Formats: sequence, C-alpha cells, structure tokens
Amino acid sequence: MARPSPTNGKRPPAFQRPDIHKAPMLIYWEVTRACDLVCRHCRAEAQPHRHPLELTTEEGLALLDKFLEFGEPKPHIVFTGGDPLKRPDLFDLLQASVERGFLTAITPSGTYALTRDVVHRFKDVGVWMMSVSLDGSTPERHDAIRMVPGSFEQTIAAIRWAKETGLPLQINTLVCAETYDDIPNIGRLLVDLGVERWSVFFLVPVGRGKVLGDITPEQAEDLLNWLYDFAKEAPFAIKTTEAHHYRRVALQRAKAEGNREMPKRLRLGFGIRDGSGIMFVSHIGEIYPAGFLPIVTGNVRTHHPVEVYRHHPLFRALRDPDQMKGKCGGCEYRKVCGGSRARAYAVFGDPLEWDPLCAYQPRADGRSSSIVHEGAIV
Repeated sequence: MARPSPTNGKRPPAFQRPDIHKAPMLIYWEVTRACDLVCRHCRAEAQPHRHPLELTTEEGLALLDKFLEFGEPKPHIVFTGGDPLKRPDLFDLLQASVERGFLTAITPSGTYALTRDVVHRFKDVGVWMMSVSLDGSTPERHDAIRMVPGSFEQTIAAIRWAKETGLPLQINTLVCAETYDDIPNIGRLLVDLGVERWSVFFLVPVGRGKVLGDITPEQAEDLLNWLYDFAKEAPFAIKTTEAHHYRRVALQRAKAEGNREMPKRLRLGFGIRDGSGIMFVSHIGEIYPAGFLPIVTGNVRTHHPVEVYRHHPLFRALRDPDQMKGKCGGCEYRKVCGGSRARAYAVFGDPLEWDPLCAYQPRADGRSSSIVHEGAIV
C-alpha cells in the first residue's frame, strides 16, 4: 500500500527561498559512489562496489534529523550518487526524508536496476521528483558519454514510467565539446517526452570530466542565448548548472525586450551557487560547498552540518560576492550570478577566482546594487 506523502497526494507547494546565510535551498546527499555506469564526465569517478566507510543507515537517519535544525523552510534534499539504487536501504532513507517533511528528489542512474516497479515505488514512498540524465538525442550519442550500450533506451523507458505514474521529471544534460551541437536536438526531444524541468549542466573539469573537451566562452554565450529563446516556447522550466551567467543573459535580454520584471522561477535562483544556498554531503560524510567543488569543510560524523554551513570560513566567503576576484569580483551582476565557484577552483585552484567560461566584460564601475529590485529590472 502506498504511504502518503507530506502533501497528502497533492502537488507540493512552491519551493520557498530560505535566508541562504542560515540555510541552503538544496542539500545534495551522495548516498553512495557505487554505480554500474562508467560515464566519461563522472564527478564522483564512481566504482562498481560500495565504499566500506559509507554512512550507515543509522548515521543517515541521524543526518536527516540534523538537517531539520536548519529550520523552516526546510531544505530540498536530493539523493544522488553514484547510483542511489546501489544502496539496499535506499527506500528506508527516502521514506525517512519524506516523513520529516523534506521535499525529496532522487537521481538514479539509467541502468537495468531502474525498473518500472522501482519508479512506481519512488512515487509511492512520496518522492517529489525524479531526475535522470540524457546526454544525447540518439542512442549512439548518449551511450558514447555513458559508456554502457542500452543506457539511452533504459533512460527513455524510465521517463515513460515516471510519466505513467505521475512522478515529476527533471532531465539533466551535459554541455561539453562532444555534446554541444546536439543540445537543441535534446531540447526538442524533451518537448515530445513531456518532462517538467530541464537542467543543462556546463562541464566542470573534475573527476572523469577532465578527459572531455571544453566549449569556449563564446559558444557558452551563444548557447545561453539559445536557451533563453527556447525557454519562451518550451513547456517545461529550464535551469543551468555551473553556468550561473544564464541569469545575466536573461536579465540583459529581458531588459532589451522592454520587460520590467523577471519570471519568479528565475529570480528564485539569484545568488544561489556553490556554498551559497547549496551544500553537499559525500558518501563518507564529508561536507563540501558543492559536489563539483570538492573542498572538505568538515564531516557529519564529527561536525554538525548546520554549524559548518553557517560558520565555516569558506562557506561564508562563498556567500559574499564582494570577496570574488578578477572579472567576477568587478562585475555588476555578481550578486545575482557570481559565476561558477567550482569551475574557478578547477581551473585556478581558488574558488573565489573568476569564471573562465563567461565571455562578459563587466562595467567599469562594477556597481550591482540596482540590477534587480524585488523582481523589477532597473
């Protein structure tokens, strides 16, 4: 029998933005690094077997209780990996998260472990959204990134099973030299598939991602402008990951078109980036500002995640756009964008440096106080 979700079967309320100096909007919990895929861009450099020092079930339940101490509105918790399905206690942890009132999402890998019954169990236990990755518009292109034949067909099947059971879907798509020209084709495929959200992830060269090709800042700018145009007609929400300058592009385009307000769904993300509204907990309990920014700031076995998020010097610095360096530090959009701190760290070894994927040249005065005020573009 299906267990009720905290919303009693109704669509969850609009996600509220917390004070990001006190609590993250999103907590990514990497419950395992085990995975049967060998994706070419894997941040976690996932392995076939679980790590012996993974958080235990009891430690995981205690961690969820600690997350409650962030207060209201509660963070949104994303169970990620590796492949979360490699944990035999996954559904116990998911149920515990839902019962504590967290909006709970799951990011399973597109393997044969992701069956129709599993997708229906996600819905039954009260999972709010499922996220799967689609990195090509054809089996050949997707499977070339995922490195396992049949991954494309398995992912498409999982999408259809989610639609069948009414489980909302987010699709994650990698942007790198190998996928760049296929992004519009993937977007059009998602229209046909009827998903709810598309997250377009711009490669950060960490883990196995170091072997893939980068795109240029000019290519990134062109793609962000295409996404802005595509978002006007797409029947789903579009967000970018590690390409925070999409917010700057959207503001510039909206102002040029004579619009006086930004869509609320876009404004919600202003100022959110690695360590600023985001926190990541690894499979062995390490606390990072983000999964792609693997600087250890503590461990949940010995440090309280609320204290680390609120008071660790790195988290505090990442929430202060005036501490940014180089081009990002002098940019008038730094408070709404702030650039990818993960890419700055991957390229320069300093998470406060500028984002080398952004082509924009800041205004000479660098003032940022009146770009957006209560949603109005000024």
